[in-house]
Amino acid sequence: MRSFYNEAMHYSLRIFTLLLLLLVLAVFLATRFVPGLQISSFAVIFNSISGAGSPETSHRIADSLVITPGLQLTVFADNLTRPRILKTAPHGQLLVSSPPTGSIILLADTNSDGQADNNRVILSNLKRPHGIEIFDDGNTSWLYVAETNAVGRVAMDWTSGEPVGDYQRLITDLPPGGGHWTRSIRFGPDGLLYLTVGSSCNVCEESDPRRAAMMRYQPDGSGEEIIATGLRNSVGFDWTPWSNQLYATDNGRDMLGDHFPPCELNLIQAGGFYGWPYINGFGKLDPDLGQGKESLLTSSLSPSYGFPAHNAPLGIHFMRHSNRPETFQRTALVALHGSWNRSEPDGYKVVALRWDQQGTISIKDVLTGFLRQNQQVIGRPVDIEEGLDGSIYISDDYAGSIYRMLYID
Repeated sequence: MRSFYNEAMHYSLRIFTLLLLLLVLAVFLATRFVPGLQISSFAVIFNSISGAGSPETSHRIADSLVITPGLQLTVFADNLTRPRILKTAPHGQLLVSSPPTGSIILLADTNSDGQADNNRVILSNLKRPHGIEIFDDGNTSWLYVAETNAVGRVAMDWTSGEPVGDYQRLITDLPPGGGHWTRSIRFGPDGLLYLTVGSSCNVCEESDPRRAAMMRYQPDGSGEEIIATGLRNSVGFDWTPWSNQLYATDNGRDMLGDHFPPCELNLIQAGGFYGWPYINGFGKLDPDLGQGKESLLTSSLSPSYGFPAHNAPLGIHFMRHSNRPETFQRTALVALHGSWNRSEPDGYKVVALRWDQQGTISIKDVLTGFLRQNQQVIGRPVDIEEGLDGSIYISDDYAGSIYRMLYID
């Protein structure tokens, strides 16, 4: 029986590998015949399809990264399966979602050496979990998880780092899957739960109004309200600590060449429409779906900042810790996941956006080197989180790592 099982597994693996190769070949052939289809890196495409990580080790990657002066970089955790969203727990542990494994992982540095030495799954059997958040209602500390088709929560004992009771799904009818399957959640200053759902496609007219939109709910999942639309794929969002304004990253559409449209940072206003699928970037009608939609130009909200096309901004985090230096005041760090639909790869770095007193936004590289000079991709940053001690954590779903940045004198 064991021999039969091993043969079946070996046969299944061969079939899976063959299907992957055929799929990669199909993508390669498509680049020759589909207008606007450019591939930045076939390794990135293969990673996205198969989950296979970077061929480099995490520490070798970290050694080759370039960090802005005043910061130091180390590897906090490695050998993780596609780590995505990060959240610091009340006792300093770091939570990370792993969508392919259906799990939420708790990482702890119990000996204070700057590396996670306690790595354990605290929730499993979830459907592509992505967004994670913590909310204390005064009686219970809840861990919230956004799965691809639902949002659930479980009570937590953060002293032990263990769930208390069963995981319960509160929102159960989210539109599943599609081209953008991730779901992101955060609690706002108003105590409400905010949720983003990406579009099901590159460019199309959606039948479900909750796609390409941001919603908000009561903590128990009731009172669904759509507050912003036309957001093609807003994976990251956060509030400014100085004014409680809500900003969200957004990925522009593909198949329109290397340099258009820009990816976006949007200031979210209740009831706002942000253009997709009819308008791209700063008031440009879409060549596929924009015809006859000129009237929307007057009501559509343009970005507060435009990133280069296909850079894929994901996680955004406004710096809040009291020990941050002057250069990180009124600043958000943004993870640029990097391009796939581009003839030459671009993005693949962490940048700092800084707001001056007049609200003008400037940009500066903070962590680069994920894209080598020979155009080899060795990492793809996803999310950013601050620790209780001011450490800055960055997830990399290509290398399977979490990096730790520290301020140094």
